Amino acid sequence: MKKILIISIFFFFNVLSTQAEEIKRILVGNKSAKISIIAFESLTCSHCATFHKDVYPLLKKEYLDTGLAKIEFRHFPLDIAAFNASKVAQCKNDGNAEILESLYVNQQKWVKGSSVEEANINLKKFLSEEGFNIDFESCINDKQIEDFVLNDRIDGAKNFKINATPTIIINNEKFDKTLNYKNLKKALEKLI
Repeated sequence: MKKILIISIFFFFNVLSTQAEEIKRILVGNKSAKISIIAFESLTCSHCATFHKDVYPLLKKEYLDTGLAKIEFRHFPLDIAAFNASKVAQCKNDGNAEILESLYVNQQKWVKGSSVEEANINLKKFLSEEGFNIDFESCINDKQIEDFVLNDRIDGAKNFKINATPTIIINNEKFDKTLNYKNLKKALEKLI
C-alpha cells in the first residue's frame, strides 16, 4: 500500500510539474464586451501593418478603450519570418499587444533579408533596439508557443475559411467589406 501511495504521489507531482502554463491570447479592450473582434494576421503582411497604422488606432480610441468592443489578435503566419515573429509576440505570455504593435508599426525595420537566418538577425536586432527584454532563441524554439501559433492558423483556415490577411471576424461573422475604418465603423455601429 505504501508503495502505491509513493508512486501515486510521485506521479501526481510529476504531472503538475510538466503541465505548461496556458498561453494567453493577445487581447485589447473589455474582455466581456458585447462586440468581439478577431483579427487573423501575418506579421510580415504589409496590409496588416497598414491596418495597425491607419485603422487600429481609431478602432482602439472609439471602441476598445471605451469598453464597447474587444479585439483578439490571432496568428496566421504566411512565411517563416512571420511565424518566428508571432512566436516572439506571444513569448512574454502576458496578453499584452505591445510587442505585436511595435512589430507592425515598424515592420520595414525588421522584415528584410533573403533567408530565414537574415530575417531572424534583423528581428532580433530590432527587438533589442526597441528595448524588448526577451530571450529570442528561447522564444522561437518554444514548442508550446509554436503549437499555439500553428493552431491559430489551422483554426482560421478550418473555421473561418481564411486564406488571406488581415481577415476580421466580428461576433463570429467574417467581415467581407474593404477593410478601412469607415466600413468597419458601419459594421460595429449596427451591433451597439
